[in-house]
Amino acid sequence: MRVLVALGGNAMTGPGGDATPQAQRDAIATASRHLAELVAAGHEVVITHGNGPQVGNLLVKNELAAHVVPPVPLDWCGAQTQGTIGFTLLDTLEAALAVREVERPVAAIVTRTLVDADDPGFTHPTKPIGRFLPREQAQTLIDHGERWEDRGDKGWRRVVASPEPVEVLETHTLHTLLAAGYVVVAAGGGGIPVVRGHDGGVHGVEAVIDKDLTAALLAQAVDADVLVIATDVAHAVAAWGTPEAHDLGRVTLGEMEAYAAAGHFASGSMGPKVEAAMRFVRSGGSRSIITALDQLAQAIDGQVGTVIENPDRER
Repeated sequence: MRVLVALGGNAMTGPGGDATPQAQRDAIATASRHLAELVAAGHEVVITHGNGPQVGNLLVKNELAAHVVPPVPLDWCGAQTQGTIGFTLLDTLEAALAVREVERPVAAIVTRTLVDADDPGFTHPTKPIGRFLPREQAQTLIDHGERWEDRGDKGWRRVVASPEPVEVLETHTLHTLLAAGYVVVAAGGGGIPVVRGHDGGVHGVEAVIDKDLTAALLAQAVDADVLVIATDVAHAVAAWGTPEAHDLGRVTLGEMEAYAAAGHFASGSMGPKVEAAMRFVRSGGSRSIITALDQLAQAIDGQVGTVIENPDRER
């Protein structure tokens, strides 16, 4: 099968969110060992990943150096973290495949995601990013054109647009690499956000695209059979935090939509993952799986995870 695996932030950092370079390398190496199992089993694998901790680190560096050098815009932050995480995945995945005596080339692609310049998120940005800062420190960044809001006792915090992904622009390149037998890493952090100008060209914008929603779009674009959203829990949970809490196993799209409509999944955690999984199945995908990173192989075999199936397609 052609499988798209979306790695969550837990795959990019060490225990407790440790984001030191060594902790990140170790965490990515662990993820690569699980990914190598899928490749060794004969699946075509496309990998996308989060970049929240890495971009967060760059934002802190922006803040500390803003009085000396101009802050790096968010599209540049996305490109830089795609490069860093991409090359680390290349190194660790190649090593994991070599241990299994599997000969498959691996490539990481700097990937742009097109968004609509008229997306309402640009006129009313609401997504908070980065740290809380005192007013006087935030002012330096406001003077550089960033938008910050007063959040009361906690301080000031930056808010940005989070537009809907429309198209992964490097799709043709990805198909070419997949046809040549590559394992491909693409669209990290939801992709570098770009808009198309009146002249037909594209340019980066200050925005954050939800990585899971881009994963659903990417899975559709590369004709994946299965979308796997790898997180830090084995299943999505209905009625989480209540005595009625229970793991969700194999469900139909209609059943999952009913759970989502009833408010079972928090917007800041499982909600985007569930929405992405449903979008892929709605678009014609065979099935989506939400499960823990260390259970990827078992999930593909249908043994674990929350599996959302398309009743109109055979497995």
